[in-house]
Amino acid sequence: MSFKDKYWKTVVDKFYAFKGTMYNGEWPTLRETFEITQYRYPDNECFKTITPNLVSYTYTEALKKIKELAYYLVKSGVKKNDHICVSGKNSPEWAIVYLAIHFAGAIIVPLDYAFHPNEMEKILSFGDVNTIFMDDDKIDLVDPNSTFIKTRYSLESNKKHQYALDLIGEEVTLPRLECDDVAAILFTSGTTGTPKGVMLSSSNLMSSTLCCQRIFDVFPTDVFYAILPIHHAYTMTAVFLETISSGACCVFGKRLITPIMLKELKEGGVTMFLAVPMLFNKLLAGIMNGVEKQGKFKSGIIHLLMGFSGFVKKVFKVNIGKKLFSNLLLKKVSLDKMRICICGGGPLPAETFKKFNQLGLDFVQGYGLTETAPVININPSEVYIEDSVGIPIDGVEEKIVSPDSEGNGLIYVKGPEVMKGYYKNKEATDEILSEDGWLNTGDVGHIGKNGYLYLTGRAKSIIVTEGGKNVFPEEIEDKFQLYDEIDQCCIIPYLIDKELKSEGIRIVIHPSDKYLESHSLDEAAKHMEEIVEEVNRDLQSYKKISLTTVVDTPLPMTSTKKIKRFEVIRIYKDK
Repeated sequence: MSFKDKYWKTVVDKFYAFKGTMYNGEWPTLRETFEITQYRYPDNECFKTITPNLVSYTYTEALKKIKELAYYLVKSGVKKNDHICVSGKNSPEWAIVYLAIHFAGAIIVPLDYAFHPNEMEKILSFGDVNTIFMDDDKIDLVDPNSTFIKTRYSLESNKKHQYALDLIGEEVTLPRLECDDVAAILFTSGTTGTPKGVMLSSSNLMSSTLCCQRIFDVFPTDVFYAILPIHHAYTMTAVFLETISSGACCVFGKRLITPIMLKELKEGGVTMFLAVPMLFNKLLAGIMNGVEKQGKFKSGIIHLLMGFSGFVKKVFKVNIGKKLFSNLLLKKVSLDKMRICICGGGPLPAETFKKFNQLGLDFVQGYGLTETAPVININPSEVYIEDSVGIPIDGVEEKIVSPDSEGNGLIYVKGPEVMKGYYKNKEATDEILSEDGWLNTGDVGHIGKNGYLYLTGRAKSIIVTEGGKNVFPEEIEDKFQLYDEIDQCCIIPYLIDKELKSEGIRIVIHPSDKYLESHSLDEAAKHMEEIVEEVNRDLQSYKKISLTTVVDTPLPMTSTKKIKRFEVIRIYKDK
């Protein structure tokens, strides 16, 4: 039995058994998904917060709140395909409102809570939104005199605006939903140009959600942790929707503050931890620093045991690391109850992937983009390859277009996860989505003989060097991720020859706050140069960094902790 087939029965048990009774489409809608799960696991915990206060809803309690709010929206005049925004910190209220909007037949517009009010207003106007649900500290920053925002509700209780969960309507017939109807529109920042709103149907979202479970197992006893912003496609699908499709529980974390996170992981009994490379790198650094503090002899033994554990896990498929390191190392960072860690949202060092598996955690790396709802590849925990993002999930086709001499080319994908298009932007849609359904991801990579996908970088980030060679910044940045002294780094081009338009390779580094506490910026700059020299020794000549800039202010980042590369280029272009 293949690793895919092993878990297929789980998916059949969850949903295919209900086809023809509780849903009729190729995939269930979000509403059907939640109703099926509530039918199967009515008393399971569904949504939960640990801090600042313990709040918990079972599936039955959550469904009651969702329907009451959906009834209210319909009674208040909300019609099918109206656009309603939800924007706020991760919370059970956010999740209940998100689902209630869908139950009422409207299209959900989840917005990044970190957006400046001006950005929000532009997107809300472009997105034809007339009703908003927001946390109270932002709700009135969106122009109170706006002519297009008709109604505002708060995601927080005891505030001046009506609290979302106090809105209770009398039972009415809810609109009929089809799996191919647009369920959500996910917008990028709208500061420049036309905002891009990715239109995702229930089919897009649920195919991505359920097909992931053909590669890694999810149980109704699992507890997911939503610490990254839930408006983002990664958290929305791989945490929120995976939770409600499996009868699991979702613990909502609101702030990326280590002590609070460790408390939530421990007290929530989290078993499924999804995060970005930066977070996993920091957790690993904390673990390994603790190992080194035990002295050369003890740390040497631990390293030997880790190597042995990784060998046994990879070759014999037996996980001895969890028993070896649970109390010794994992408990200190609240990872002792963890079953699976999943990394997405950016390139991960192979060494990080390797070490987490050596420690006894099933560490899964995935790949995708908002336009694919978002998951298209996952590295199976049973047959993982550290430097790959894994195999396509069920139903996804992939091909490499215009490969170079090393086999790297543009990655195109096709499948049920691919978006319906960009909202009110046919030109942008036609640029990346062909009539026969192939989507240009904008990423560059190659497919190995084993069918595993290997990423090189983003096509639009390519640096063309003096010798005409193409360099992918992500490949070089990857080499710096495990240096504790470095908090952020970004590889950008600088112009060497205006006529030839050839570029050199520059790195902008922000040292860690801890390092800057005990070293001056000049001392830090000298040490960073030494690290760059060390990395350069292992790089091909055309990839070597020739200019280093060390800064004492953090580089601009998105809410999902990705560095805004083109903003860094703009800031440091002439410095």
